Amino acid sequence: MSETPEEVVIPAGALASSAVRVDTWLWATRQLKSRSQATAAVRAGHVRVNGEAVKAAYKVRVGDEVRLRIEGFDRILGVNLLLNKRVSYPQARTAYDDRTPERPRVHIPVAMREKGSGRPTKKERRELDRLRGYDSHEHY
Repeated sequence: MSETPEEVVIPAGALASSAVRVDTWLWATRQLKSRSQATAAVRAGHVRVNGEAVKAAYKVRVGDEVRLRIEGFDRILGVNLLLNKRVSYPQARTAYDDRTPERPRVHIPVAMREKGSGRPTKKERRELDRLRGYDSHEHY
């Protein structure tokens, strides 16, 4: 009984060369919707490779760590495969390993009033303001 090893499917956009532009790689791995968005993100300083701010033409290599800031949080991606063409999501997913820690869950208390209880009294409004962190005696 001989076991056959799993076939590794290499996407059509994969390169045999040793490096790809960082903006192209981010676009090809579907981190950003367009190549121009990827270039703009790199130019704005939202992308770091191995801890260093880079330019859009910087060449990433297999084994590099790419940090991409999206919506105020960093995505940490390890480069497994070099892509220069956009491929389907399942194929793109094989090109990187996601090392991003889970986002913190923040619970913000919400003041709820009984339905049909009418407008809050002055005392209730001040309590709501205090709960929200406002000083009800300050004038805006």
